[in-house]
Amino acid sequence: MQDLVSTDFFVVPTATFRLLFVFIVLSHERRRVLHFAVTAHPTAEWTAQQLIDAFPWDTTPQYLLRDRDGSYGRAFEQTTRAMEIQEVLTAPRSPWQNAYIERLIGSIRRDCLDHVLVFDERGLRRILKSYFDYYERSRTHLGLEKDAPIPRTVQLPSLGRVIEIPQVGGLHHRYERRAA
Repeated sequence: MQDLVSTDFFVVPTATFRLLFVFIVLSHERRRVLHFAVTAHPTAEWTAQQLIDAFPWDTTPQYLLRDRDGSYGRAFEQTTRAMEIQEVLTAPRSPWQNAYIERLIGSIRRDCLDHVLVFDERGLRRILKSYFDYYERSRTHLGLEKDAPIPRTVQLPSLGRVIEIPQVGGLHHRYERRAA
C-alpha cells in the first residue's frame, strides 16, 4: 500500500456558475492527501506539472491508480514514464475500481462543499486546505481503526478537561483535553 497512490479530478460549481476542477493525489497507505490543486482549465500539461509538484526529489511511488479522464493526456503519461511510475488504469466508467479516492471526494462534498459557497479559485483552495487539515489530523477512519491519517495519541482524563476546537470554519470540531 505504501507504493500506491491514486489521482482523480472532481468539479466544483461556484456561486457565479463557473466550474472549477480540483485535482487530488491520495496515498493509499494512511489515506493522506499528498497534493491538491485547483484550476478553471485543466490541461494535460497542467496535470503533469501537478504530478511533478506532488512528488519532489525521490519520493515517487511505484504505482499510480487513475481513471481514463481526457485531462490526463499525453503529457501526463510522458511525465509518469519519466518519473518511473507505473500507471494502473481503471476500466471505463468504473469508479469503484478507485474506491479510496472516490470515497475521499464524497467525504469532501458531504462534510464540506455541500455547506459552503465557493466564489473563486483562491477561496476554494483556502476551504480545501482547511478541510484537508481537519481530514488528516482530526477525522477518524474506520479503515484506520478509528484513527486519523496522521496518528493521534490517546489523551487520558488526567490531562484536564475536554475543550472544543472549531475546524473548517466551524463546520467541524475537534475535542482535546487541556489543563485548566
